[in-house]
Amino acid sequence: MEARPSQNPTATPTAARNRPAAAARTVLLRGGTVHSPADPFATALVVEDGTVAWVGAEGAADAHAGAVDAVVDLRGRLVTPAFVDAHVHTTMTGLSLTGLDLTGCDSAADLLDRLARHARATTPGTILVGHGWDDSRWTRPGLPTAADLDRVTGGAPVLLTRVDAHSALASTALLRLAPEAADLPGHGAGGLLTAAAHHAARRAVEGALTAAQRAEAQRAALARAASLGIAAVHECAGPDISSEEDLRALLELAAGQGGEEGRALPEVVAYWGETAGALGTASAVGERVRDLGARGLGGDLFVDGSLGSRTAALRTPYSDPGCLRGHRGTFHLTPEAIAEHLRLCTEAGVQAGFHAIGDAAVDAVLDGLEETAERLGLPAVRALRHRVEHAELLDDSAVARCAALGVVLSVQPAFDAAWGAPGGMYERRLGAERAARMNPFAALLRAGVPLAFGSDAPVTPLGPWETVRAAAFHHRPEHRISARAAFSAHTRGGHRAVGDDLAGVLVPGAPAHLAVWRAGELVVQAPDARVAGWSTDPRSGTPGLPDVHPDAALPDCVATLVAGRPAHVAADAAEFAEAWGLGG
Repeated sequence: MEARPSQNPTATPTAARNRPAAAARTVLLRGGTVHSPADPFATALVVEDGTVAWVGAEGAADAHAGAVDAVVDLRGRLVTPAFVDAHVHTTMTGLSLTGLDLTGCDSAADLLDRLARHARATTPGTILVGHGWDDSRWTRPGLPTAADLDRVTGGAPVLLTRVDAHSALASTALLRLAPEAADLPGHGAGGLLTAAAHHAARRAVEGALTAAQRAEAQRAALARAASLGIAAVHECAGPDISSEEDLRALLELAAGQGGEEGRALPEVVAYWGETAGALGTASAVGERVRDLGARGLGGDLFVDGSLGSRTAALRTPYSDPGCLRGHRGTFHLTPEAIAEHLRLCTEAGVQAGFHAIGDAAVDAVLDGLEETAERLGLPAVRALRHRVEHAELLDDSAVARCAALGVVLSVQPAFDAAWGAPGGMYERRLGAERAARMNPFAALLRAGVPLAFGSDAPVTPLGPWETVRAAAFHHRPEHRISARAAFSAHTRGGHRAVGDDLAGVLVPGAPAHLAVWRAGELVVQAPDARVAGWSTDPRSGTPGLPDVHPDAALPDCVATLVAGRPAHVAADAAEFAEAWGLGG
């Protein structure tokens, strides 16, 4: 696996990393609708050697039919660029898919009941991992204690992460696996862990996984992504998240022919959340990135925590009564460490990034970027497309600064869908005025800030069309963007965030990362009715997309191609596997 961080990493195409070897077959897909800027009325395309070789109309497809290895009848289905999930924790997502799902628990009693049933169905001695509880939605307040977890599981090691993945409930046996947690910040009474104590517990769980368990979890997550039309994920790893062993195993899996029955797996673009200051020099930063096979030092390099766990760093205190008076969240990095990280990464030609949710945390990152630009020049900073993950609470000044500095924001619209409604968690934590500023997607696009959409799975589930819907139908109308802009941020935006300006659209010469959908009527949805009205006129040449209105049924994924090879084929679409000579 190749990484080129030291000279011009923005020139490294996504297709060159972790790509399974493209099948030496040329396949014509015809008889559908192809979402392509090359031809807004296209019905067919040719995939050759992992790239899009031709896009056009049905009449012209006849000329290609005799020169290809196989022809697939799309039967009216929609072909689009495949999605990129720009923020994922693959192993944790897989463990959530194969472990205990606590989404929808409405009380401590409900959580304990689910845990007890899961424990009875699990081999004794196994670490019990669960995810998804959200006490901000519980009808009866109060968290279970470590003693409660011990009681319903017979003393098994248990770690149950909150939905935001910034705090967790741990049993007594689990805490014995991470004895250092007792002396770290965030070790609370009753087994609730946040901050450094939570990180220690997560590392203990990850370290206890066997190679087979890890591989099973990673395969499950990547297979789920492929089944949803996702051809690439950005893995946000780091020493406070998992381990080098976990990251290297994931990259090795993705680089090989790791899919079931010879199918491809989604590409993995890796970020490692280690501070450059810990490495000392720019040359050491470059060497570290090359050794890991990572795209950059960033992802979940924590500046702050989360709003749900009251650890996002704010300019002014939290508003909810459940928080200590005057509490403004938690800073995990000092301004000096942030600036040093950005300086060393920029000198090394390595993309840097941070996890920053609260307005004070975002301020600290932007301050560090401006300091770096003063020392090394604004062009050097802008060229690397340094990233901020989440960046939820921004005012107009922060938006303008992001645009000026060339920052890429990796954001998660599903957060608003989960917590942004009137009376929801955002409003309870921040008050109505600040909550109204959360996730201002429209303002960011107007300012020219590049957006890359993701899920932060397992915090919110993998679900790209749900993400597009959440951005197009934000709880605050002034923050809504068109479905087309949201779709672009979740496809092309993910590739651009890693320096690949070619992938993410279906045009000749682009990597054949594409998805085939069973969809209803194609429409144009925009916040401004006048824009939508013109865009639906055939003279505009605007390709339509599936209806993502909250009342509409979202598309089903029929097939996903990664660099021209099937990664997912639905049960009723075996012709896609047959065209590439794969198992059904």
